[in-house]
Amino acid sequence: MSSSALGNEPQHTTPSPSPAPGLSTMGLTAWIALLVLLSAELMDLIDQSVVLTALPAIQESTGAGPAAVQWLTTGYSLPIAVGLITGGRLGDLYGRRRVLLIGTVVFTTASLLCGLAAGPGVLIGARGLQGVGVALMIPQVLATLHVTFAGQNRSKVFGLYGAVMSLASVLGPVMGGLLTEADLFGLSWRPIFLVNVPVGLAVIVLGRRFVPESAARKADRIDLTGMVLSALAIVLIVFPLSEGHLHHWPLWCFAMLAAGLLALGVFLRHQQRKQNDAALLPLSLFRGRQFSGGTVAQLMHGLLCGLFFMTWSLYLQYGLGMSAFHAALAFVLLSFGELAGATVTAKSGGRFARRLPQAGALVALAATAGYGFQVAAGGAGVTLLAMTAPVVLIGFGLGMVGGPLADLTLARVPEGDAGAASGVFNTAFHLGVGVGTALTALVFFATTEGSSDAGLHREAFGAVLWWVGGLLGVMWGLMFCLPGRVGRRGD
Repeated sequence: MSSSALGNEPQHTTPSPSPAPGLSTMGLTAWIALLVLLSAELMDLIDQSVVLTALPAIQESTGAGPAAVQWLTTGYSLPIAVGLITGGRLGDLYGRRRVLLIGTVVFTTASLLCGLAAGPGVLIGARGLQGVGVALMIPQVLATLHVTFAGQNRSKVFGLYGAVMSLASVLGPVMGGLLTEADLFGLSWRPIFLVNVPVGLAVIVLGRRFVPESAARKADRIDLTGMVLSALAIVLIVFPLSEGHLHHWPLWCFAMLAAGLLALGVFLRHQQRKQNDAALLPLSLFRGRQFSGGTVAQLMHGLLCGLFFMTWSLYLQYGLGMSAFHAALAFVLLSFGELAGATVTAKSGGRFARRLPQAGALVALAATAGYGFQVAAGGAGVTLLAMTAPVVLIGFGLGMVGGPLADLTLARVPEGDAGAASGVFNTAFHLGVGVGTALTALVFFATTEGSSDAGLHREAFGAVLWWVGGLLGVMWGLMFCLPGRVGRRGD
């Protein structure tokens, strides 16, 4: 790694075909920097799902009702969805490492507040602050990987990125279940958030030392009007989707949705006018179907995750009567499958382009259909052993999707727009999770109606699986927008 890459001054990158200096050679320093970046990504994804297996304990401890339970996830995803595009552009303009470290400070502080929260209101507020930190942190991870790695190293790194995504999606619920069941120091569910504090501090210290700084050539100002319009549009769309069912879909929900779509149109029109004057979102990114199709596929990915993981946890504990520990073991089965799928993609070196994630989507779709029949036929008698095959195969298919989808979607993005593109791509996932969680009100909670009845939970989860299968089918189709052959810088 060059001395400039290790210094504290921004290393301004240009949209050249060559990789940025620093991490492109996979030496020890590069591996440490990669570990730091992936640890930041891991913290975000774990905290997306860590509350799932801890929900009954949180409800009992804080007195949280169904609305508060839903907002423990939506309240985290919403500020992320609102802020990711802005966070990505801030990294482009003012330095990706700098913004990463600021976001990590905010996230670590918020995690401490979550662990100290005494009631649902404070906990939801601290979860929202976590989301603000993530919106600053996460775009810098993909952007830094994009501008610093090329060729086979790039495929290797994105394969590892996919493995981390796969690991985190199940490690969160596993950690939530194990730490809650362990009741460390009599703290019940609180260690699921407090564990972020030492990890966050390590990311801050090591990130400043080993992660190279990079920024776009022009770093003069940020599009404040675009920031406000994008945030307004997302809030106006996601909030009524989250609250509508709880209030029996009053007129104000539909009015907010219409206003959100109008705000989105105004935002896009504003961005058209600002394209040559420091726009928040470079619309040129969407001219190619590779980025557009891949981003929409990522939105579908977030939707199915937001819809599946929370309802699966509730099905396992309320529908089948499992403890938090045994529910965590079910997530372990999924994690084995996801890690196996991610390992296959990492070893492929990108040779199969879109065919590999498409195969993964089909495997997950077939396994989800099989699991749906088992849930419907088995009733309360479905055991952990009986669900092993479909659950592992669902995980295997999803593990084949994450890394290649990110790699292929961003492969041809100019380096100067890497942060904005990463922000859009991550926004798609987190917005999808937020909307998917909101859909639980229509697909799951509309059936259970706040009851703890086991039969209602089994019936509701069976319906969820058919929605998940449909989303996987849409993802498969959208991946035809990705290249059938690999062709990117550095190859």
